[in-house]
Amino acid sequence: MDINKDMKVLIVDDHKTMLRIVRNLLSQINISNVDEATDGQSALQKLAHNKYDLVLSDWNMMPMTGLQLLQFVRTDSTYEHKNVPFIMITAESRPENVMEAKQAGVDNYIIKPFNADTLETKIKSVMTKKQR
Repeated sequence: MDINKDMKVLIVDDHKTMLRIVRNLLSQINISNVDEATDGQSALQKLAHNKYDLVLSDWNMMPMTGLQLLQFVRTDSTYEHKNVPFIMITAESRPENVMEAKQAGVDNYIIKPFNADTLETKIKSVMTKKQR
C-alpha cells in the first residue's frame, strides 16, 4: 500500500530540533502537508479546529505528555477525531511504556533514533490497519 502523499500530519514535540527532523523525514517520503505543535495543549487546540490524517507525538513533553495527549484524544467524548491514527515517538523502549501506550490506544510506536524508512513503514502499517 502506498502512503497518501496528501495526508495532513500533525507533529507534536516540545523540541524544535525534533520537529524539524521529523518534518524533514516526512519530506523524504513525500509528505509535505505538515503542521506542528510544541506541546500537548497546543496540539489539542489544533486538533479541535483541523482534521488530521495522522498524529506523530513525542512521549516526553511538559506540561502534558504525549501519553496524556493520546489518552485525552481517545477518551474525550466531545472530541470528534478521537480515532485519528496516532504514532508515539520516544527514546523510551521499556516494555511497560509500550504497554501503557497500547492500552491508551496508540496505533504504533517509534523508538528514537529512526530514519525515513522506519517512519514510512510505521505510517503504512497504521494507515493499512485504519482502512480495514
